[in-house]
Formats: sequence, structure tokens, C-alpha cells
Amino acid sequence: MQLGFVDFRQRAARAADCRREVTLNRRLAPDVYLGVADLVMAGAPVDHLVVMRRLPEGRRLATLAREGAVLDGWLQQIADVLVSFHRSADRSPEISAAGTGASLCAGWEANFAETDRFVGPVLDQAIEAELRPLALDWIAGREHLLGSRIAAGRVCDGHGDLQAEDIFCLDDGVRILDCVEFSDRLRYGDVIADVAFLAMDLERLGHADAGADFLRRYEEISGDQFPPSLIHHYCASRAYVRAKVACLRSAEGVDEARTQARQLQALALDHLRAARVVLVLVGGLPGSGKSTVAAGLAQARGMTVLRSDEIRQEGGVVEEPAPGYGLGRYSRASRARVYQELVRRAESRLGSGDSVVLDASWQDAGWRDAARALAERTSSQLVELCCVVDPTEAVDRMRRRALAHTDPSEATAEVREAMRGSMDPWDTAIVVDTSHLAPDQAVDRALSALTSCRTPTGGKVIPPT
Repeated sequence: MQLGFVDFRQRAARAADCRREVTLNRRLAPDVYLGVADLVMAGAPVDHLVVMRRLPEGRRLATLAREGAVLDGWLQQIADVLVSFHRSADRSPEISAAGTGASLCAGWEANFAETDRFVGPVLDQAIEAELRPLALDWIAGREHLLGSRIAAGRVCDGHGDLQAEDIFCLDDGVRILDCVEFSDRLRYGDVIADVAFLAMDLERLGHADAGADFLRRYEEISGDQFPPSLIHHYCASRAYVRAKVACLRSAEGVDEARTQARQLQALALDHLRAARVVLVLVGGLPGSGKSTVAAGLAQARGMTVLRSDEIRQEGGVVEEPAPGYGLGRYSRASRARVYQELVRRAESRLGSGDSVVLDASWQDAGWRDAARALAERTSSQLVELCCVVDPTEAVDRMRRRALAHTDPSEATAEVREAMRGSMDPWDTAIVVDTSHLAPDQAVDRALSALTSCRTPTGGKVIPPT
């Protein structure tokens, strides 16, 4: 047999692979992989096979999932076993290289090369056209994140193909079978690659919540912390690998393989969309509701929010009271230092795979350009929102905020008016009118804008209800 990734035409290659399969799989199922037997004809070996203990079909994790069994206890055991397995797994500079962006890109591109002939006949062309750039663009901006995973020792010689079909839930514990033995490169990777494979497979079987719980349990036991965008990227990668395998099976005439390939391709796209790292600019004049909107978006979408007002009041910027707009804290030089720090902190977060909301007035077109450049170099999706409000309502909001002493903003009606006169046109922003809206309504309006906006759309207005 010869495929793009294996060549077993020579008996010696088949024998070596059998021995390798036994050695590697004994790491997780030592009492299942009994050894290698020779198939002999006329006194000479003609082939080889792996001798295994037969396990009950009804105890496969996939079977239990399909039957609606309670999986919590089994997934706890699996997480325990995998944490121990990953801690003791081999590590080396060669293995660590599998966690770099270059290696991840190479893996995607190799899969794309193998699926090219199936795009159209099997795989959906529109999905593929969106999926491929999303996969590679995410990697392009995550050098810091991937490097930190390698430095923390999270890349090891893992399993490589952790499917629910190959996990057996027995009375004396779980057995995990069938790791990738024919390619070290496919087995090397971040521990997330292994656990995301199983989480994705549980999702495919209709148990997405169980998959998410399994990931959380692994994190708790291991003391690791999985950035959500990294989880989604690896789930997408694993789903696409399975889609490729289903394509190959469809070429062999397996009836259901075409449907499975499309389902897995769609699942990969869903996770790549969720993996997108987003930079949201929320701007507008004082009293426009921008800070309420920014905080609400961050909470609803699990993003990090960075505020210019908080940075402005830090000791390293300017500490004296602000006598008026254009002076003190609001001088051009002070504003520049605030925005420089805002962009610097955002770059660190984005590079780590965190989506970020930047809460500032963004009245200067030059700083908006700096934010766009930041999104470009971190391969982040940029969304620009400009909050507006009836001026009378804005002044009333600022007055109530000052009396409450609960917000770092020092803006007054006079500051707002001075800023209004100096605000550069912002045609690329989605305008969110917060007039006469309660805070939760304003956030809902912004969430609608964020959901509908994959790329910036100039001039679009989200009106109040």
C-alpha cells in the first residue's frame, strides 16, 4: 500500500511499522498490544501483524456516546490518564519544532494538497474558500503564543489521533489505542492537539458540552491554561484531518464517507471562525456610551478590554489634574503616550490569541491607522464601532457619572465640546446610536453590529430602538 503519507510496499517497512505500533501504543495500553507475529509460508515470513487483546465493542467511548450513556466519569479518567501520559512523554528540540507556526502551516498546506482533488466533487467549494485563508491567517499572528507554549514544555510526543472510537471504557479503567505510528511528525505537537482531537470528536458525535467539560478537566488536572482561540484552531485542524481521511475513503467507494467529509469540513470552518482573533475599536465622544458598550462586548464575548482613561490615570503617563482639553492629561503629547501604551498592550494580548476591545475616543485618524496596522501585523480581524448619542443626553450621563465617582473618566461638557471640534472623520466605523437606550440595550446593539461585521463596513448605522 502506498498513500501520500505512508509506503508499505516492502515487507521490511511493514515489519518495522508493526513493531513501532506495539512500542508506541504500549504507552497507553500495555496489556492490549501483545506483540508482533510473523505470517509464514514455506518456512519464510511473508508478512507481519500486530497481536492484540480483543476488547468489547460495546465499551468503546464512541458507542457509549451514541447510546446516550453518562460520560462524566469516563472523561475524568481519560483526562487523568492523558495528563500523566503527556507529562512523561518525550520532549526534544525536534519535537518542539512541531509547535511552531511554520510547522502548523506546513501541516495545513499538506492537507490542502491532499484534498485539492476533492474540492467540488466531495468538499464544499465555498466553505473551502473561506476555510483555507482563515487557518493560515490565524497562525501568522500567533508567534508569541506558540513560542510560549513551546517554552512551557507543552509540545511533546503525543498520541496524534485521539478518537472516541479508539478509547475503551473498561471496569478496570480506560484503554487508549491506535496512536499514529507511521509518522512521528503527525504525533508530535502541543498537548492541546491531542485533547482537542477528542473534544472535536465528541462534538461530532453530538456531545459538544461533554467535549468542553473534558477540556476543562484536563486544564484543571494539568495546571495548564488553554487560550480559547488556540483550542478552536486545533479543533479545526483535527476536524479537517478527519475530513481528509473521509475524502480518501469516499474515493474507495465508502458510501457514507462523502457526507462525513462535508460535515467535518463544516465543523472545521465553525471552529476557525470561533478562533479568529478580533480587535474591536470602540470610540466616540464622552457620554456616548462607549465605555458601557466596550465593557459589555468584552464580557459577552470573553474579550479583554483596555481603556484609555485607565491608562491616562496611571502614574507613568501624567499625574497632575487636567485643567482642560489640550492641556495636562489631555495635551497632544499625553494623548500620544496613552495611545502608544494602548496599542502596545493590545499587541501583546492579540499575539497571545486574546481578542481585545480598545475603549478610547479614537478622534485622531492617525491612531486609527496605527490600530489598523496592529490588526494587520497580528492577523486580527478589525471591527470599528463609533458610539453616538444625543448631546443633551451625553451631558446628563457625564453629570451623573461625576456625581457617582465610579468611573475614571474626567471628561466634562467642555471637554466633550472641544473634542467634538477636533474629531477627524471616521467613515470606516459602524455607527452605534445609543440615544435613549438602557446600558444592556446599547450593548445588544453593539453585539448585533459585531456579529454582522466580518470586515469593516463604512457608513453603516445601527439605530436605537
